Amino acid sequence: MTDGADMAAETASERHYPRVKVRGGARERGRQYGESARARIARSRAGYEEAFGRAAGWTWAQAVEAAAVFAPEIERTFPTYAEEMRGIADGAGLAYEDVLTLNARTEVIWAATARQAAAQRSRVASECTAFAVLASRTANGHPLLGQNWDWLVLGFDTLVVLEVEQPEAPNFVTVVEAGLLAKASLNSAGVAVATNALVSAADVGAPGIPYHVMLRALADSETMTDAIALVVGNVRASSANYLVATADDLAVDLETAPGDYRSVRTLPPEQGALVHTNHFLGPVAGTADVSVYAMPDSLVRYQRAEPALRRASGPIDLEMVRSVLGDHADFPSGVCCHPDPREEEGEQQWATVMSVVMDPVDRRIWLASGNPCQFAYVELDEQALLTKPSRLSGHRPSP
Repeated sequence: MTDGADMAAETASERHYPRVKVRGGARERGRQYGESARARIARSRAGYEEAFGRAAGWTWAQAVEAAAVFAPEIERTFPTYAEEMRGIADGAGLAYEDVLTLNARTEVIWAATARQAAAQRSRVASECTAFAVLASRTANGHPLLGQNWDWLVLGFDTLVVLEVEQPEAPNFVTVVEAGLLAKASLNSAGVAVATNALVSAADVGAPGIPYHVMLRALADSETMTDAIALVVGNVRASSANYLVATADDLAVDLETAPGDYRSVRTLPPEQGALVHTNHFLGPVAGTADVSVYAMPDSLVRYQRAEPALRRASGPIDLEMVRSVLGDHADFPSGVCCHPDPREEEGEQQWATVMSVVMDPVDRRIWLASGNPCQFAYVELDEQALLTKPSRLSGHRPSP
């Protein structure tokens, strides 16, 4: 006989996030995305309307108004992504402003939180544990990059695997909330991206490129230098951490606050590894770190994951990554985050919504569709999409 907990685990282990395949020009790609993920995008829209209300008592109309300040910078710097968002709106039956607001949800939430900080007395969010390890540390001699993404349990109903074939840039795969442009990604040029939300006192919703639009731009990068130049060379609207690894066995971590190149701090691998959670690991230029106030579990997650990966005695493989990302120290928070049984019914709950590991050399992606303690990593067959030749193919000099 199977008890209720076992039945819940069995049901959870069968979860598979929808795979959405798009191709063509920017607006057409967006339209296909919006149409294919229409129900999940509607759930994102409804879920964030509730989240904005809980964060600061904002209506959806107020959130849309706050997001509108980012539109001019997106149009000026990345018009292709503005067209993708228009296409998403077309396909999903929403207004462009709704899709823009979803893609600026980080900025809206933190700006609302900053304005209501004195009233905040509970955890604002739970977020991500990300890592990269170089080839010298792995069992197969390839760099690996990945992360847990912890968020509102809303994410179980909104996540999709978006597979993008595009003529003007590398093809890419991203595991992302429906309606948003990108999150963790791997592209056909061998550039992989993981990420962590950060928050500083400068996160007040000032104009700039929103976090998820920057993640979409990183998915188009063909080299590590391209990726660094994107982050450093644009005015960013919010704090964030960008962890990038490439098929050339390079890894760089970029801690950023809102603003330009002056508010970026770079971290190289130490002992062949990088680990990051949701607080700044060094001083924040021109402002103060608010991350631990907003995401206090970040300190615990870093304390558990950093030594486990950086000081591992043997080669790192997928099973070892699963053991690190499935760690339950400080339950229900911690690296593998579960809903808090102490919360009353109706309270917002958080969980590890997905866990992803990427090999940029072989262009392989493994996805656990929830807590890695419950879900095995399942490889996504993306070889046909991710073997598209780079514009640099054939030009690299021989050793």
